[in-house]
Amino acid sequence: MPNIVTWKSFMSAGLLASLALSSCHQKEAAHEEHEEHETSKLIVTRPLKQDTTVTREYVCQIHSRSNIELRALERGYLEATYVKEGQHVNQGDPMFKILPLIYQAELRSAEAEARVAEVEYLNTKRLTDNKVVSEQELAIAKAKLEKVQAEVNLAQAHLGFTDIKAPFQGLMDRLHVRQGSLVDEGDLLTTLSDNSEMWVYFNVPEAEYLDYVTENQSKDHGNVSLLMANGETFKHAGKINTIEAEFNNETGTIPFRADFPNPEGLLRHGETGNIRMSKVIKGAVVIPQKATFEILDHHYVFIVGKDDVVVQQRVHISEELEDLFIISNGVTENDKIVLEGLRHAQSGKKAEYEFEEPEKAFKHLKLRAE
Repeated sequence: MPNIVTWKSFMSAGLLASLALSSCHQKEAAHEEHEEHETSKLIVTRPLKQDTTVTREYVCQIHSRSNIELRALERGYLEATYVKEGQHVNQGDPMFKILPLIYQAELRSAEAEARVAEVEYLNTKRLTDNKVVSEQELAIAKAKLEKVQAEVNLAQAHLGFTDIKAPFQGLMDRLHVRQGSLVDEGDLLTTLSDNSEMWVYFNVPEAEYLDYVTENQSKDHGNVSLLMANGETFKHAGKINTIEAEFNNETGTIPFRADFPNPEGLLRHGETGNIRMSKVIKGAVVIPQKATFEILDHHYVFIVGKDDVVVQQRVHISEELEDLFIISNGVTENDKIVLEGLRHAQSGKKAEYEFEEPEKAFKHLKLRAE
């Protein structure tokens, strides 16, 4: 008998626990169903139509306005170096002196021959004046004198090549030879860069080139900015001054050149960065990126149409901003698009939704407007 009582008690406790667990599951299911119902309500807004600034970036190479190699024009020993690596030099400043092996001797020989020829010419002229020799002999003596004088000038020019001066104001690179080294004609000594203005080259695709040359020529047309390698924007604005003549058939791009003033000397030859070029799209139709979804590389939105029925609509994106898309086709500023709750939207079914004005919907999105 005690065993029967115990078994009944156990069964009763188990039944009560089962009922309690079932009740708990029912409450949880009801709670989830309530939450599902609450979150299934859609948030709807309209696209925004306004003039919008679009910024494109292009990888660029930064060059000095003038960047040249200084090379030895004559063979000899590097007798003196008047500059240091990285030094700023002015136009005409002495930089190197090369001690020639033969040109000093050649100059002295030419000068000696010139003195002899001058004496001969003067003697011949005196004899000609006294009617002793003919005018023809005087002309020969004069020609000989002019020939040796030309040889003197040539020797002086060769000797002058051994004094190397800065051809313009600029910044010197590292030294490739040291004092006392024997250098041959054409050996590289250093390079010199004029960094007062920088020429920045970047490649533009054909379609964007056509947009650039056909848009209205406003006062800011051609103005660009430079994003440096550290992520900072260069403080001085640049101007597009050159477009090269031919497209690269392999890449479908054409090189542009923008010129930037560089009074502080921050930019150096050979740096890289990104050119930012902006343009204004008049009456752009803009939607948030989060209002779109992709199917097989195509973008779609849900539109709440007639009688509040949801319709799936493909859109064509012409420009991509940080949080937004500019739409060229598919929706207008009068359409109602689903902003939040896309996974609950079903095409062809009537939707319950709350409408949010575009000004509020776009408030926290990054949009550059004009």
